[in-house]
Amino acid sequence: MMFVDKVKIFVRSGKGGDGHVSFRREKYVPNGGPDGGDGGRGGHVIFEVDPGINTLMQFRHNKHYKAQDGEAGGKKRCHGKDADDLIIRVPKGTVIREAESMKVITDLHADNQREIIFSGGKGGKGNQHFATATRQAPRYAEKGRPAKEYWIILELKMIADVGLVGYPNVGKSTLLSMVSNAQPKIANYHFTTLAPNLGVITNKYGKQFVMADIPGLIEGAAEGVGLGHDFLRHVERTKVLIHVVDTVSVEGRDPVQDVYTIQKEINLYNEDILKNKPQIIAANKIDIGDYADNVKRLEQAFNPEGIEVIPISAAGNQNLQELMQKTADLLATVPEHTIVFEPEFEESTGLANAPFTVTKVEEDCFAIEGVGVEKMLGYTALDTEKGFAFFQKYLREKGIIDALEEAGIQEGDVVRIYDLEFEYFK
Repeated sequence: MMFVDKVKIFVRSGKGGDGHVSFRREKYVPNGGPDGGDGGRGGHVIFEVDPGINTLMQFRHNKHYKAQDGEAGGKKRCHGKDADDLIIRVPKGTVIREAESMKVITDLHADNQREIIFSGGKGGKGNQHFATATRQAPRYAEKGRPAKEYWIILELKMIADVGLVGYPNVGKSTLLSMVSNAQPKIANYHFTTLAPNLGVITNKYGKQFVMADIPGLIEGAAEGVGLGHDFLRHVERTKVLIHVVDTVSVEGRDPVQDVYTIQKEINLYNEDILKNKPQIIAANKIDIGDYADNVKRLEQAFNPEGIEVIPISAAGNQNLQELMQKTADLLATVPEHTIVFEPEFEESTGLANAPFTVTKVEEDCFAIEGVGVEKMLGYTALDTEKGFAFFQKYLREKGIIDALEEAGIQEGDVVRIYDLEFEYFK
């Protein structure tokens, strides 16, 4: 299966069902009252962690996900059916962002985590709710609240305690296969690892931990060169980094410069990653050549930074237990909690630009609807003189008063805004 760890998809919650306008029509009840039922709630968009998934592959070809709309209300106070929720299953470690702002909506980092990302629209009230002593036969019902729709980005940031980083072909996959239960594909060519591989390490001196073989990075990875940029995101959650270097320079590269280059690429991607993350250098391939000078140079360059250098042979199983013990010791100094990306995205109230409608529902009654108006009602204390004056100012500045006058409202007519009803006076 192809490994996919970043996709862009469109999601839409369900619209609320409209309220219904109807009146009792029964034998011997010539003037039955209003009995229009309420609309049903639209479907929520829910994301859920599925332990059986480890890639975002299923989103490559299906980009649009829409929840069902709520059912309209009916006669005889019949409530419209609430729509089924849309449940979208993703791998553990998926971060969801709003595509335009790239702000985090949620981070699905825990087992069986389930989050409502966008709520379905509330159903509109039927005309049974709008009867008053002076208006006993209202021919008005609410519309259902609108759906929410967004393009979002799904990013899989793998959850592992330890990350193996380094150039292609330095022995990361071999190291992982020797110290864990992982069985990565290993071959002697660049970019053999096209997906991060995970292995569980059971160290006799420390706790069990998870190690990820992160695909080979090259200079320019943070700008998207090669495959590196696609996998730098998997470094973010790791608690300890192991730089695997080719100590005998089989391909002619300088192992000291390799570490500097990898550090530079990680910092270009996110300068906060390395600030509090312990690092170790695994000086690999000591079984196939003269390594002493390069190990000494690595120690001179990185020991002053608190980064220990451990000579190893992954293929020859030399010093691997020492490397794992050092890794376990460093992990013990790092907080155990998973690194979580906190939500940043807030849905805009859009009060200044939100559309509204003015409808003449009866000869002397006008209804105003709109998301901005409804939210302003919720924000304003209308039971105080100051609060009601503030709301009147909003109606005037929004252009709603002008729209009412254009629709032919007269002094003494009734204005209904959802649950609020008042008489109009200039």
